Formats: sequence, C-alpha cells, structure tokens
Amino acid sequence: MDIQARVSMNVDDLRAWSSAKDEPRWLIERRVHALELAGTLELPKVEKINLEKWDIYESGDYKAENAWSSLEEAPEVVRGLVASPVKGGLIVQFNSDVVYTKLSESLAAQGVILTDLHTAAKEHEELVQRYLFQAVKPEEHRLSAAHSALWSGGVFLYVPDGVEVEAPIQAIFLNDTSGVCFAPHVLIVAGSNSKITYVDNCVSSGDDVKVLHNGVTEVFAGAGSKVQVASVHQLAATTTDFTQRRAVVLADGGVEWIIGEMNNGYTASDTKTLLQGNGVVSDNKVIAIGTGNQKSSYTTQAQHFGRSSVSQMITRAVMLEEATAIINGITKIEKGATHCDGQQTERVLMLSPKARGDANPILLIDEDDVTAGHAASVGQVNAEQIYYLMSRGISRSEAEHLVIFGFLAPVISEIPLEGVRSRLKDLVESKLGRS
Repeated sequence: MDIQARVSMNVDDLRAWSSAKDEPRWLIERRVHALELAGTLELPKVEKINLEKWDIYESGDYKAENAWSSLEEAPEVVRGLVASPVKGGLIVQFNSDVVYTKLSESLAAQGVILTDLHTAAKEHEELVQRYLFQAVKPEEHRLSAAHSALWSGGVFLYVPDGVEVEAPIQAIFLNDTSGVCFAPHVLIVAGSNSKITYVDNCVSSGDDVKVLHNGVTEVFAGAGSKVQVASVHQLAATTTDFTQRRAVVLADGGVEWIIGEMNNGYTASDTKTLLQGNGVVSDNKVIAIGTGNQKSSYTTQAQHFGRSSVSQMITRAVMLEEATAIINGITKIEKGATHCDGQQTERVLMLSPKARGDANPILLIDEDDVTAGHAASVGQVNAEQIYYLMSRGISRSEAEHLVIFGFLAPVISEIPLEGVRSRLKDLVESKLGRS
C-alpha cells in the first residue's frame, strides 16, 4: 500500500501546509521528495521484530497550538520537568507545535541560537540547509522518509566556534492528544572547540494517548567540541515510539549520549555515532525498563573512520512481567582507522519467567591495528542474592528492588548530570510500582 494513503497529507496538502508555514522553497521540495520516497521504500529492518504489526503507518494530523506567554500556562507535567529558574535555555513542543522558547541573554549575545526548526529554516537558512537530514537521510527507509516529509516543531540549537555553554539547554516534547502528528526533529550544531549540554524529555500526558512518535535527533560536533545529549522517553502504553539518534563527530571532538528508555509502549530506538575524525571520543549509556507486554528494540552503534578514536557503549535493561527486549550493540571499525578502541557491554536482567531479553554484541573490524571487545549477559535475578537479603530481615519485594538498583547503578552513577540521574531514579521507581 502507498504510504501516502496512510498519512494525513498528500503532496498538494503538504505543499500548502509548508507554504503556510512560510518555509523556503528548498525545504518544501525536500518534504515533497521525501513523501514520494516514503511510498516506495521498505520499513527498516529491526532484528526479531516485525514492524508491520506495530502502529507505525498513521503519522497523524497536524495540530496547531497557541504559543505560551509564560510557563504558568504549561501543564503540571511540564512545570515538574523544568529546572527553575531557567539558566541556559528551554524549548517546549506541545503535540505538533513549539509553544515556548527561552534563551538566556548572555548566551544569545555569544551567538548561541535556540529556536524551533521552522523559524530556523527561515532565519538561519544557510546553516539549516547545510546540516538538515545529512546524518539521518530520508532515503534510508520508509519511516525516515515519512519523518523527513512530515516533521513539525522541532529544535535548532547552534553553538558558535569556541563558545562553552555551562548551563544545560532543555527541551520538552509533550503529547496529550491521540491521532496527532508527533514527529519532532532535533538539529544540534556545535562549532569547533565549543561545549554544550542538551537535555530533552519526551512525555505523554495521560495513559491512553495513542500516537506514533517518529522522532529524529541529528548532532554535528565540530573539531575539538564536547557535546552531551541526554534524552529520557516516558510515553504511554498506547503510543508507539520510533526514534533515531545520530552524531557526526570531527577530529578531537567528543559526544556523550545518555538515554533513558522508560516508555510503556512499543519502542524501537537506534543511537549511532560516526567517529569521522582522528582522536574522537564517543560514549553511550542506555538504561531501559520494560513492563507489561511491552516489546522493545534498543540499538547502539559506533562507526570508526578516524584514527585513534575511542568508543564505549553500555546498555542495561530490566524486563518485568511479559516484556521483551532486543539489545543490539554494533561496533564498526573501518579500514584505515588504526589505533582505535571500541568497547561495548549489554546486560539484561529478567524478573519474570515470561520476560525475555536478547543481547547481541556485534564487532565488525576491517583494520588489524585496533583494540575491540564486548561483553553480554542475560539472566534472571540471582536467587542467592535475594536469599541473602531476606535472611537479613528484608522483604522479597524490597530485596528485588535493591538487586535491580544494584544492577543499574554502575550506569546511573556514571551519568554526569544530576538532573538526569534524579529523573531516571524516579522513573525506575515508578516503573517498578513503588511511587
């Protein structure tokens, strides 16, 4: 079936909508081209998961929202996520539209840009045209093409050469209505020798909100830059989440991903770093908890091109009840990428006989003079640990709770952002039914 019959906008509607947004002609044409591609491309291949059975066809209707004059207009779920006062910057997307943006005057004076992607395409056209969809291309598969055609709202964050931003830039993506287009695109461009921390939360307001979240994050880290990206997803059980994250890093640059996969519904995410330059450092930490009959796929990737580059990927997942997860770690070292070091660890803890987790470490090495390694484990809660704790007067439920936190602690404790650590701890408590 042609995907154009399954999305809310055909080519004529898409042109009219994009024109109404006053988007430049090049962007309109890119959208139309991507929509045409979506009708011809296959779905992405996700190991051991048949996406045909997921709710991934209906992209939803665009839902316009009024801008907020202040955060007092925001729902409580948003206000609870915002660090007050906002020291760096904050942008909030509500369903299909960005409704609130704030950037500190001092950062704006240094040339930092924080705005929605529609505005950026008009006011910073050269930058957006240069980078948009250069890391995640619409030609990759049907969902990439659909996103490229139908994204709305989104974030554009630009840090000029040599500018170091100490306070985090925060984004919140909130969905509270079923059947809407919820496809934010995040574009981060960090100049040479710059420094930035970006934190986003993707949340549902309500337990029965049914949408497809088809989101993309693209990061371009210049030579010598340091970029931290933290992302926590907590979407409803009736929401399907398909997320692609990708970073392109130049010489001596560094990217750190901190991912909290706390959704209640079907989830497929792919987080990849392309270590393009010499001396690049990539670090990827993922925490995931599955409940109910949730089905998930979490993939982390590091592709080494430059010499003396280093990648580290750590994923720890806990599966409860009848939840299942596929954990893929892929380290690819290209020919000529000498003196590289690629390490990965995937561990899955299952708390029920019906829960299942598969850990798949993959090393693809095309160069001899490198170091690479992996570790993977899948298993039930250690009965001896539970028995030991219960022998000290601790209840079984509390003992299991302590074992789970002990399992996740090595990753959570290494997260350098206190706000993200606290948020993940709270969400773990919630997913375990303790809050």
